[in-house]
Order: sequence, then C-alpha cells, then structure tokens
Amino acid sequence: MRVFSLLPAAFAALLTVSSGCSEAKIDDSAALAKAYEGKPGKKQNKESLENRMIDASVPGLRRVGSLDGVSESSGLAAGPQPSTYYSFGDNGNAAVIYQLDGTGRVTNELNIGAKNKDWESLTRDRQGNYFIGDCGNNDSDRRDLRLLRFNPATPQQVDKIEFTYADQTEFPPKKKQRNFDCEATLWHEGKVWLFTKDQQQKSSNVYTVSDQPGQHTAQRVTSLAIPGQVTDAALSPSGRRLVLLARGELFILDGNSWADILKATPRQVDLSGAGQTEGAEFKDEETLVISTEEGSLYEFTLP
Repeated sequence: MRVFSLLPAAFAALLTVSSGCSEAKIDDSAALAKAYEGKPGKKQNKESLENRMIDASVPGLRRVGSLDGVSESSGLAAGPQPSTYYSFGDNGNAAVIYQLDGTGRVTNELNIGAKNKDWESLTRDRQGNYFIGDCGNNDSDRRDLRLLRFNPATPQQVDKIEFTYADQTEFPPKKKQRNFDCEATLWHEGKVWLFTKDQQQKSSNVYTVSDQPGQHTAQRVTSLAIPGQVTDAALSPSGRRLVLLARGELFILDGNSWADILKATPRQVDLSGAGQTEGAEFKDEETLVISTEEGSLYEFTLP
C-alpha cells in the first residue's frame, strides 16, 4: 500500500474534485438498485484517501463508482443499454451476472443455469449472446475448460462450449510452461479469442475456439510480448484498438485491421494504485471502463 502526504489545502482541493462526479440515473430496476445500497461485497470497497488519490496519480483515470453489490468482480462487458454493464464474482461466488449502471450500482440480476467453477471473463457477439469464460486455470491442470453461452432473455438456458488447448500435453506442465490460464476472452469475427495469463509474465498466447456448443480444440494463432498477467480484453467500437488489461497496468495494440493489431507492438500504461484491475470494456472509442476486484469502477481516457 502506498503512503501519501498532502498539505491541507491540496487535501481539501482533492476531495472537492473527487466528490464532483455526478450520479447516473438508472432504469426501471431502481428498487433493486436501492436494495443494494450499502451492501458490502466480500472485500468491501472503502472510499479512502488512497482511492481518491488515483485521479491525480494516474493521468486520465477517474473513479466513477463502486461495486458494492458484486463480490470480487472478475470481469466486465457492455450491458443491454448504453452506459450499462454486466459483471460477476470470482470463483466460489454465486452463478449470477449482475447488471450495473454507470456508477456500478446493481440494477438487475441474471441467475445463470451453470456452476461458477472459475468464471474469469465475459464477452458478447453481435446477436446479443454472451460468453462466460469458465477457463480460470492457475495451475494449468484443468481438463474441463469451457465457455458458457447464454442470452440475457433466457439466462437459465446455457450452451456449453468445451475445449482443450491443441498444444497442451501435460496437466500440469512444468512451471515455466504454465501458460494455459485464461482470464481474457473476446468474441470477434465468429470466433472466441482467448488471451492467456502467463505466470512468468513474459507473453500472452492467443488462441481461437468455435462459438458453437460442443467439444472443440483451441488453436494457437500467435503470441504477444506482454510483460504482465492479462486479466481482460476489450476491442474498441471501430475495431482498430485492442486493450489487454493486466494487474495494475494495461497494454494497447493499434492497427487498421485485426491482423495488424495482432502484429502491433503493445504500448504499456501504468495503472499503479488502482487496485487489482480485473475487468475492461469500452464506453466509447477513447474511454475505457475498468473494474477492480476490490470493488472500484473507473473510467480511463486512453492516451
């Protein structure tokens, strides 16, 4: 934890800036949102001075709310209306997708008809279907990796996309070869793209797998030089910018096509002090929404 020392005048000014965020209006689920006010997660977010300091210490990053109704938020995806989002708790939490407004308040719940073994990511296709990445695999020893496809209108009806990695032959492999943990998925061009979290913090392997139910083999496409542990992936509305979120940092890859993006040199952005950054989704072409396991919701203007 960082220790900050401020003069009284600077402290007062900083509090004035932090309290200036306007609270977004929510939809017809206001009653449910009200019920969640003040409800703590497993790691209750505390609006401490350190949290308020983030606006000043990381240019372009501003805290816009808290996820008091979501215990250990582990992923983020765009919701059904503009400035709404879906999130969920890490492994061991309920099999529930929470709908959030722009300040992180819960406005609806979707009870998913599948167990939360190790949910790590959430992405959606153009038809409004969502894919939960149940592929957390810290020790690279799981043989039951899967994506769970559902539509918010019928969340109990879940299609299972089971997969294995084409190049994994040991369960687990040697420690230096344990790069089969995946916390970042992205639907794009009719496939689900998987970005692994390297325990050695050297690279993220990129795989593709079918978006259709059944048993499949994830094929390796490339490897990205990412010196961090990737926790989420987001593609800008134009399709020309890929962001890979990691813990306390993010990596930006730009290109005129998807092929160019995957060949681009990643630009690294430091988010030190923001917490354990776990979820990312674009609000617009230049603004990224970021969630943390500790329960903070940020907006970040990309450089």
